[in-house]
Amino acid sequence: MDLQDKVIVITGGGRGLGRSMALELAEKGAKLALADLNQQDLDETIALCEAKGTQARGYITNVAVEADVEKLFNDVVSDFGSLHGLVNNAGITRDGLFIKAKDGEILGKMSLDHWNLVMDVNLTGTFLCAREAACKMIELKVPGCIVNISSISRSGNMGQTNYTATKAGVEAMAVTWAKELSRYGIRAASIAPGYIGTEMVMSMKPEALEKIAAGIPAKRLGKPEEIAKTVTFILENDYVSGRCFEVDGGLRI
Repeated sequence: MDLQDKVIVITGGGRGLGRSMALELAEKGAKLALADLNQQDLDETIALCEAKGTQARGYITNVAVEADVEKLFNDVVSDFGSLHGLVNNAGITRDGLFIKAKDGEILGKMSLDHWNLVMDVNLTGTFLCAREAACKMIELKVPGCIVNISSISRSGNMGQTNYTATKAGVEAMAVTWAKELSRYGIRAASIAPGYIGTEMVMSMKPEALEKIAAGIPAKRLGKPEEIAKTVTFILENDYVSGRCFEVDGGLRI
């Protein structure tokens, strides 16, 4: 896919990895539709994209709400006239041990609220956005691509029962969509980042960051733009579909 003037939706596009993806794709001349819950973050990212000479618009969207997602994609097609790609980047964590016990006494357990919240945003939100994006691409008879953001935690990680389940799920859904949607010219793939130096991660204590970096074969955290470049690779390479790309500096959890 030549990204010049292609319309790409990025969920969680206001900051962090989403902002880096938007700026990378803006460099390629793509038109950006950025979905987020924070208007200020959206406004800042839009301004940065427009400074690169491309068109960008923001949409306040809760990806876990079906009506919001349907409106998002209707509005994007109305505003831009087409749709060529989706990056399912929106996600949250609510970490905690599955069960916390001592000497046979249960001291705590992962709450159903924390399970449901992560499921709603990470898994259901990804499903809803991909479904509506695929519908628009098929209706418009436009070849397209869907990229899900998974995580190396998808294989299982301490304190992340809910998060790991969703990240395994979004990878598996991308494989399924690659098989089901190929007849319409729609590809799907996923990316499993390792520890990436987003604003949230870099706010951790320096000693914690040093310990994390020491355990990575590359001896450093990844850069947000390195994930963004992987998004670009998937979107641009028309023979890439159904695969998960691990971008983790050699780390395997």
